[in-house]
Amino acid sequence: MHYFATYLMIFLFTFSSWPCLLRASLTTEKGFARIGAILDQTSRPGKEAKVAIEIAIQDFNNETDQPAVLYLLNSRSKPIHAAIAAKRLIDEHNVKAILGGQTWEEASAIAEVISETDHHIPVFLSLAATPPPLHVTNQWPFFVQSVSTQSTQMNAVAAILQSWGLRQVTLIYETSHLASASAAIISYLSQAFRRTGGELTHILPLTSAICSLYEELEVLKRQQRKVFIIHTSMELGVSLFHTAKKMNMTGDGYIWFATNTITDLFHSVNPTNVSSLKGMIGVKSYFRENTPEFLNFRRRFRRKFRSDYPDEEQDEPGIFAVQGYNTVRLLKKNSAENYDHRRQTPEAIVEIVCITGKGYHSVYWTEGLGFSESVEDDTNEATTYTDSIDDLKQVLFPMQPWYAHRRGRNLAESSGNRMRVGVPGRSLFKQFVSAEFDPKKNRTVFNGFVIAVFDEMMKELKLPYEYFSFNGSYDELMRQIPAERYDAIAGDVTIMSRRHEYVDFTQPYTESGLEMIVPVRSRLSNQPWLFMKPFTAQMWWLIAAITLYNGFIIWLIERAHCQYLRGSVINQIGIVIWLAFTTLFTLRADRLHSNLSRMAVVVWLFVALIVTQSYMASLASMLTAQRLEPTITSVEALRNMNATVGYCNGSLVNHYLKDVLGFKNFKVKSYNSTHRYAEALNSGEIAAIFLEVPAAKVFLAQYCRSFIRTGETFKVGGFGFAFPRRYSWLSEANKALMNISESGKLKEFEDAYLTSEKCVDDEPSPNEDESLSLRSFSILFELTGGTSTLVLVIYIITSFIEFKESNPELKNFLKLMSSFIKDQMRRSSIVVVPAESPPQPSDVSDPWT
Repeated sequence: MHYFATYLMIFLFTFSSWPCLLRASLTTEKGFARIGAILDQTSRPGKEAKVAIEIAIQDFNNETDQPAVLYLLNSRSKPIHAAIAAKRLIDEHNVKAILGGQTWEEASAIAEVISETDHHIPVFLSLAATPPPLHVTNQWPFFVQSVSTQSTQMNAVAAILQSWGLRQVTLIYETSHLASASAAIISYLSQAFRRTGGELTHILPLTSAICSLYEELEVLKRQQRKVFIIHTSMELGVSLFHTAKKMNMTGDGYIWFATNTITDLFHSVNPTNVSSLKGMIGVKSYFRENTPEFLNFRRRFRRKFRSDYPDEEQDEPGIFAVQGYNTVRLLKKNSAENYDHRRQTPEAIVEIVCITGKGYHSVYWTEGLGFSESVEDDTNEATTYTDSIDDLKQVLFPMQPWYAHRRGRNLAESSGNRMRVGVPGRSLFKQFVSAEFDPKKNRTVFNGFVIAVFDEMMKELKLPYEYFSFNGSYDELMRQIPAERYDAIAGDVTIMSRRHEYVDFTQPYTESGLEMIVPVRSRLSNQPWLFMKPFTAQMWWLIAAITLYNGFIIWLIERAHCQYLRGSVINQIGIVIWLAFTTLFTLRADRLHSNLSRMAVVVWLFVALIVTQSYMASLASMLTAQRLEPTITSVEALRNMNATVGYCNGSLVNHYLKDVLGFKNFKVKSYNSTHRYAEALNSGEIAAIFLEVPAAKVFLAQYCRSFIRTGETFKVGGFGFAFPRRYSWLSEANKALMNISESGKLKEFEDAYLTSEKCVDDEPSPNEDESLSLRSFSILFELTGGTSTLVLVIYIITSFIEFKESNPELKNFLKLMSSFIKDQMRRSSIVVVPAESPPQPSDVSDPWT
């Protein structure tokens, strides 16, 4: 036992001291076995870099036989703390490489400590975007700029301004303890403008502790400054732009550019901060996010970041994580002896973003190539470049939200990239919304009027989306938006005031109102003066006039051949009227003595035949046609009858019937199909149904002869699309709906989906108010009137000629005319024959009997 205890103690001592012996041996090995990192672990960039560097060290150790030891120290955003940390890493841990210093102030403090130490430090990899001044480069041979500088980003800004024809620019930057960072951005901008013809006309330095941004901006406003580039922290940038909005220094006429000191943090901040920058354009550090390597790194990063920093709301890796990881990978590829100490990672691509509420959308600028909608990747698709950003205005302006494309990432969360649109799965009227599973396509197919309108609206907005069926109630469907399950609702959803508490609606795209539909009953027209309806009053007067006119002409011509047509004035007036109406119904050609009268009567009888037949047909139609009228004409009548009514599925109509129209709860029923509504109405189970105007159109199109609307419309909201509260694109959606309506597409959709239900047994009743008018018979009356007038003229001329030949002694024309008229009047009154006792002489016969 004594020997066993001795051996055990030796084994435990050896095992416990093995890591220390290993670490000690590593200090003599070639390479970067001991690595130090100095980061500001109180900031988001420092936190991301810390997690990424630890992941990279883990990969480093898994891939090599020479494991590395990482020493992490916190600078707490103070250059003095960074200097102390560098001294500690060198003296206590004897590190062979140091990386970190994400601001120029910290990086320069670390470099100063390294330059003054007696120890040999092969390399210091700076994570600051600002390079050292030229006069100290030779003093710091160990200094490596491991991340890209902002020179390419400023070149992109200059290219944008040149494309828009803007020359004069104001720079607003946040001052630091040292002037190198500010001097670098000014230098980059000046060099870029020198190549494009721009001019940095004004520079405004600000501090984070400034009291009044309003006063500073008021000076710029008075100076008519319009184009601004801001190089500040996120907090100061948000305050600056918020103040500018209050002063009306944003929007039309103003352009605000943000550098990557703001845009590189978009993925990590509260969406409220981002939404306050809506309308701002920015240049952002670009890195590829769609590679398998990055996706694997992203998954590991998020898991570790949540574990290390549970208080952070966003766990997406940004450019700081990518830079930290890549810096460690550079250490693996290079040793101290062959490391290029002046190496600077080139940056060829810049992402240009425009902030749109909760997110941004992007185009790209590549050094030496120009602007493009996308960047080259591993696919075979070629990238198209242009020298003008205006060529991409459909992509960048108007801007699209974060879910519009993969490169426009969600700034608030890491969910999908397409809008999730909820659709009612149990709509009563399939003409509005239909969501049915297609086994051939193995997916749900959405169709209907509402879907067509929503598709057209989103087409104008150029937003990608995806439909999802929801089988709950409409109120439950509305609540899915604040629950963040859906981003929009497309259905036959009625706009209601109480729903505005948790969603916003577009303007109505259908007629608004509630209509009452009841069964119809028939009746026959039974009016005392109905026999006068076939003709208009003007038509009746013209028939009377033309009849008397024709009768007068026949009497005038035939009186010379028949003594029965002569007599007193009163007797002859009666004979004229009698002749007029008897010839209207019969033709006695054998009793007429003159061809002229025969010609007038034939034409008149032809016209009279058409007129009388038209009259008889119209009168018969009016006497026998069925008239439809509602069985119940008002809501008050329903209540007095204590009748039961039905309503379309939906809480709006239910509440309106009970709370506004005063129906009792047990007197209100709902059915699950239009067929059941029709059955209930026909059977008397319910006396009426209440439908919204669009649904009423569809129902009456299906049952056009059995039911009718009463004509009374109750004002309620129409159908609208639902979006989240304070949705930034609501005004654009309303504009798109107006364009759809004004272009006629909305009417086309209504015709295709709502009125396409034709009623095959529809036989429209004639309108009793549509009497036959003069227009229908004008040609006929002109024909008979013209013929009779022609006959009259011929008769007068021939009679005058005969009278003149028989009286050659009358040479004077006036005397001749006077004698002719007296002769005609004498002939009309030679014999007076009573109508009831015709003349008895055997040589005189009545030609009309």
